[in-house]
Amino acid sequence: MKKSQTNPSVSYSFTVRLTYPNRIGMFARIVSTIGRCGGDLGACDIVTPDAKLMTRDVSVRARDVSHQEQIVAALRRLADVKITNVSDRVFLLHLGGKIAIQNKVPLTTRDTLSMAYTPGVARVCEAIAADPRKAWQLTIKGNSVAVISDGTAVLGLGDIGPEAALPVMEGKAMLFKEFAGIDAYPICLRTKATEEIVATVRQLSVGFGGINLEDISAPRCFDIERQLQEQLDIPVFHDDQHGTAVVVLASLLNALRLTRQKLNRLRVVIAGAGAAGMAITRMLQGAGLLDVVVCDRQGVLHPKRPDLNSSKAWLAEHTNPRRVSGRLEDALRSANVFIGVSGPGLLTTKHLKRMAPKPIVFALANPTPEIMPEDAARVALIVATGRSDYPNQINNVLAFPGIFRGALNVRARQITEAMKLAAAKAIAGCISPRELSPEYIVPSVFNRDVAQRVADAVQHAAMKAGVAGRAKR
Repeated sequence: MKKSQTNPSVSYSFTVRLTYPNRIGMFARIVSTIGRCGGDLGACDIVTPDAKLMTRDVSVRARDVSHQEQIVAALRRLADVKITNVSDRVFLLHLGGKIAIQNKVPLTTRDTLSMAYTPGVARVCEAIAADPRKAWQLTIKGNSVAVISDGTAVLGLGDIGPEAALPVMEGKAMLFKEFAGIDAYPICLRTKATEEIVATVRQLSVGFGGINLEDISAPRCFDIERQLQEQLDIPVFHDDQHGTAVVVLASLLNALRLTRQKLNRLRVVIAGAGAAGMAITRMLQGAGLLDVVVCDRQGVLHPKRPDLNSSKAWLAEHTNPRRVSGRLEDALRSANVFIGVSGPGLLTTKHLKRMAPKPIVFALANPTPEIMPEDAARVALIVATGRSDYPNQINNVLAFPGIFRGALNVRARQITEAMKLAAAKAIAGCISPRELSPEYIVPSVFNRDVAQRVADAVQHAAMKAGVAGRAKR
């Protein structure tokens, strides 16, 4: 691992349109200038060539916005080079939104219109009124998920509001469609009140086969999910909690296949006591982990701390069997595994050297992890991150599309712990023993087998648990 935190990224890519004299050496000067500024040259497309002037669109990856501006400024200083336009490729991709609704039935004749809408649709309405269960067959309900957020915990940005959360919810809907063929709808709510969110989702749930809660801050997210699970007869799944936990467990199971260790013999430290930290803790304990210590910004959670909210108090009572106290670095002493779902730059290699030999490090804070992977790799045997530009990316997209696909296929009323465990084992099983290595413990997010294998496992688990409304397809 040789990557640096300051590497150019496609997340800060832009295209600059340049016009310059069409003579030998001019384009080389442009490329050289971009390189000297640390930019990563991408596509170069000729727009209008003629004998005297050349116009090209040049795509460049930068480190951040200020780096973009630095590169553009350097290009402007080149003699005889004119910049006619600069466009941010990320913003261009989002113009007009990233998703759309399409008709499944072409409305090309009067007959089709009469059957799809009035008067023919009335007969379908009457059939559903007589038996509401038929909505699963005769409407979009059986293949639809509502992606719900209040915008209070968006990515690493925090409470940025419902409008600003919408691009992320659109992206989530894209992933549902791309990887599981599920029609998902982004719904952002202009309220932070638990009771209002629960009431709103309950009222609009009629048209959906499942509810995916997203980017809702802790500890409210726990109560919102619990109340909705109690009040609805369709799956409610807070992906920031359970999707992360499922993929973490899958990755850890594969890491332990390499190290030949047992989950119940490990010492695990989790940094982050929010939604993801809570769910990871509970899921690992459900899979057999006995010794886990959870830390927040103030240090180790233990029952004697007076500053704990209800969810952290639960963690303090149900973790830390050796009653460790102190800071994160104190908890790391002799630990086998570190899992970070907190914030950037919490750890150094010096901290990791306190751990047991050849530790496993999952530094998942995004975009800047608790410790950069190349630094962690100096000490750890296995390193995973939440980033796509390093090996072993722990990404929720490996879990939630298949989990919902399986749940919808059997019309599950809820997503049980057994269904989540089945999903984790299915993800882990996508890597064969021959393929497994320290830099390949997590399957690629583009592995199309993952969602199907997860769906199959979830279907079987739902039927075994008695929460399926029908036999699997």
